[in-house]
Amino acid sequence: MRFYSCLSLALLGSASAFAQTPTASTGSLAPLTVEKIMRDQAQWLGTAPSNIYWAEDGKQIYFNWNPDKNRRDSLYQVAPTGGAPRKVALAAQRNLPASEGQYDTKYTCKVYEQDGDIYLLDLKTQRRRRVTNTAERETDPAFAQGEKLVVYTRAQNLYTWDPTTGETTQRTDFRRGSKPGSPLLDQSEKYLRAQQLALFEVLRQRDQDLKARERQQKALAKLRPKAIYLGQQTVRDLQLSPDGRYVTYTLAQEPTTTKPTVVPSYVTASGFTEDLNSRTKVGGPQTAFELGVYDVARDTTFVLGYRELKGLDEQPAYRKEYQLPAKAPQPTDTTKAKAAKKQKPATELRRVRPYGPFWSPDGQRAFLVMRSADNKDRWIVALDPTTQKISLLDRQHDDAWINGPGIGYDEGNVGWLDNRRIWFQSEETGYSHLYTLDVVANQKKALTKGNFEIQKAQLSHDRKTWYLTANASSPGEQHFYHMPADGGALRQITTRPGAHEVTVSPDEKTLAVRYSYANKPWELYVQDNKPGAKPRQLTHSTTPEFESYSWRDPEIVQINARDGATVYARLYRPASPQAQGPAVIFVHGAGYLQNAHKWWSTYSREYMFHNLLADKGYTVLDTDYRGSAGYGRDVRTGIYRYMGGKDLTDQVDGAKLLTDKYGVSPQRIGLYGGSYGGFITLMAMFTQPDVFRAGAALRSVTDWAHYNHGYTDNILNEPYNDSLAYARSSPINYASGLKGALLMCHGMVDTNVHFQDIVRLSQRLIELKKENWELAVYPVEDHGFVEPSSWTDEYRRILKLFETNLKTTGPASAGGSSGGN
Repeated sequence: MRFYSCLSLALLGSASAFAQTPTASTGSLAPLTVEKIMRDQAQWLGTAPSNIYWAEDGKQIYFNWNPDKNRRDSLYQVAPTGGAPRKVALAAQRNLPASEGQYDTKYTCKVYEQDGDIYLLDLKTQRRRRVTNTAERETDPAFAQGEKLVVYTRAQNLYTWDPTTGETTQRTDFRRGSKPGSPLLDQSEKYLRAQQLALFEVLRQRDQDLKARERQQKALAKLRPKAIYLGQQTVRDLQLSPDGRYVTYTLAQEPTTTKPTVVPSYVTASGFTEDLNSRTKVGGPQTAFELGVYDVARDTTFVLGYRELKGLDEQPAYRKEYQLPAKAPQPTDTTKAKAAKKQKPATELRRVRPYGPFWSPDGQRAFLVMRSADNKDRWIVALDPTTQKISLLDRQHDDAWINGPGIGYDEGNVGWLDNRRIWFQSEETGYSHLYTLDVVANQKKALTKGNFEIQKAQLSHDRKTWYLTANASSPGEQHFYHMPADGGALRQITTRPGAHEVTVSPDEKTLAVRYSYANKPWELYVQDNKPGAKPRQLTHSTTPEFESYSWRDPEIVQINARDGATVYARLYRPASPQAQGPAVIFVHGAGYLQNAHKWWSTYSREYMFHNLLADKGYTVLDTDYRGSAGYGRDVRTGIYRYMGGKDLTDQVDGAKLLTDKYGVSPQRIGLYGGSYGGFITLMAMFTQPDVFRAGAALRSVTDWAHYNHGYTDNILNEPYNDSLAYARSSPINYASGLKGALLMCHGMVDTNVHFQDIVRLSQRLIELKKENWELAVYPVEDHGFVEPSSWTDEYRRILKLFETNLKTTGPASAGGSSGGN
């Protein structure tokens, strides 16, 4: 999903080594203002360390940082034993190997791409060899044929390089277009040709010479890879099998009838309006994929068939809602009756996207991950390229859509545990857990279980231990764990409340940990890779000005939703709450995102704004509504076919909690949010006008039929197949219900949620003769705002909206949010 929050910041740094729990802010040394909060974050808050990785010898930790408050982050290094971090000079950076790459099984060598060329690094000597040095870009380096060769891709073809001889070999010859054929001769032409050859010796001799040259060229061609003509398709994901016999590749057929949306940019350096080509809308034609196999030994190619996949011919469950009762055939004679009896409805097979193959360590077995185009099925299948057959190993089906930690929208987190067992993550129980499957005995085993998620999983170098990140202790915390390779008890390595992003050192003895707490931004720590180890702080990123304010540690509360579900939320309270005081509910963006947790929020500006609101007497609730991440499958898919359903009633139930438990006035509740949060704000203001008195909808979707395919199709299906889902989920259809004061803010060069969305809704409100709304536009902003001036203007308007409409209990003022355009 590419549905972002309104922030485009890096996560930010922290001042303290250990999280504390301060009391609610009273008498802060530095009163908050919108202008202060929305300034350049690097200048007054600080910039957290990010993109952390280890030197290959484990003697340094590298990361991006900006303690000097420059316009951009720089690369820094620090020794895990301590000392001050040092900026890495540009000349030294050019000699560093890339942080990403492929290792051999014994972790003695690493192959990687850097600046479009391929390099081989000896991890013991740190000696680097350059594999390629070309103007073209080489990508996707790996080891092949018992790790004796380096394999890589250039210009849609596969090459290998032999470190011993230095020889480069082209392994494939993919060509665009169709194979040229011999000219076709009609009967007259054939007669004339035969006559000429019979009459003239010189022509017979030249014809024999030509055929001899063709035979020679064919003999030479056998020493070259087979020419494979792609037509209009493109090729990607090229792989060489471990024994070198097979080359596998994905064929992609791009649609020819796509219609992208044009986004005009008005404020440009040229002085002219410039058009930005953006995404297509949901339901448009999509790329089709196939798996091709080149059998080098047989010099043949084939495209893998999928027709035998279990459930491939099943139609989605929601389609039953649109099916009319079948009518019995009424033949007029016996012949028609027999024909009707024999007739069967045509079976429509769903399209599939293949991923892989993934080869066992000994190269004897392979499996594929296959996803249906509608994301309602994921199959793991064994592949036998010799027989061109696949056989089912595991199927995960969801009537809604498949996703979740370690699963995603592609192959997910998968691999081989040994030569006969594969491992993968699945939401089979409702939570993403780790499984193994013996491909010989066809036996599946759950390695982890419980009402929590495995969010990251990797094997140790010796393949005896799992390194896991999970929220096993609480949905609002993320810790690092060890577990035996065959399963067993989780051993918790990190202990402090909050979140830990862990990078294991090359020798696996030490952890680089990016850690934060709810009111303490991210910092870099190091600790031993064992239980009970004490973390040591290596960076200090926050400024004295930021630290002068006592930032709240929001309470995590539970909302008892009307359907019996438990919904988590962050609560910010004034130091001295007034009876029947005002409240604001914040709706995070992205849909599938978590914000009611115990670590520093990606919504750092909003977090600070909530502290400001609490200082002004507001109670603030920040809810992980249905659809949010961190709580398993049922919460994730709780919005299927009805966005604006449970995700909105969770906000209404949160408002009830505020009035019942925290003394908030039911007539003084507002809400706001960006992106998905803006969408929910619109739905709330249009369909729950007696609950929410004022709302600010930022960069909001107003009609889901106008959003992108990758995100929307999973949740609402295609608009032409599931029109009911789109009708009940789109705010523009409910605009007539607006009563309270509405502020809308939108960037004019938003290439995610297009400015057209808010323009269409504005026209709808005009035609409905609504008066109590305003639109503020931002000519230079995309979906995630960048300029501090834009942030400041936007949040001044939001604050004025709430101050004007929630500090009194009279009728909502028309247009009380401040002047917009």
